[in-house]
Amino acid sequence: MAEQIVDWDDAYANTPHIPEGEAYPDRWKEAAAAFRAGLAADRRREGLPYGRDPRETVDIFLPEGTAPGVVVFVHGGYWLRFDRSCFSHLAAGALQRGWVVAVPSYPLAPEARISAITAAIGGAVTQIAAAMPGRIVLAGHSAGGHLVTRQICEGGGLPERVASRVDRVVTISGLHDLRPLLRLALNADLRLDPAEADAESPALLYPRAGSRVHVWVGDQERPEFVRQSTLLANIWTGLRAEMEQTIAPGRHHFSVIEPLTEPDSDLVSALVG
Repeated sequence: MAEQIVDWDDAYANTPHIPEGEAYPDRWKEAAAAFRAGLAADRRREGLPYGRDPRETVDIFLPEGTAPGVVVFVHGGYWLRFDRSCFSHLAAGALQRGWVVAVPSYPLAPEARISAITAAIGGAVTQIAAAMPGRIVLAGHSAGGHLVTRQICEGGGLPERVASRVDRVVTISGLHDLRPLLRLALNADLRLDPAEADAESPALLYPRAGSRVHVWVGDQERPEFVRQSTLLANIWTGLRAEMEQTIAPGRHHFSVIEPLTEPDSDLVSALVG
């Protein structure tokens, strides 16, 4: 039987439960800056606008040679923090495997509601698809896992010409049922109400027919993140989606994305096959 949750804020808190957890954002920024600095100028396009909001910009990293498609990586941060400049280095693995990688920023709460952020990512994917031929892989971490999974829900907002090109989605430690967040103090900024929590929860929606989804989570994560991942894997199996799940050994909520920098990692293989 699952342990009864008493403190819901703690159940969704990652930093206090990760050794040196508060140091990770600075590490990400440094690694991302070093990655960009080490990439030739003609292989990076930074700060391209995809919408009207100042945060609606994307960095695109180009491989050598012709790419089979583009990986769109959407960062996490509880829809409240971070931007594309913190996560450039996570493009390294797929880039070395010959794929274009796009890393968008997006509007953040409290200025934007989650439904608006979902729409912004749909706009980003649509603009990226117009510029980049081939297959599309959507990947996201934490809140980003929610945002990419939301794109392949029925009525998700992607034009058919774009949605039909989505080869697969990899949701890494994603949040797929937003209803528990109604209990959290951070909802003062997210401004979720029950109706929006229902409408924006992929686990409560139907996937597009034929969707392929890999649910990825670390075995050292907070139990709620493991449950959220397993929930989607269970519910969408039988709802016309092809589902896989990996519980990565020895990985917590922040280290679970590190293998994206390694071209031969299992996580990168889950992206590009």
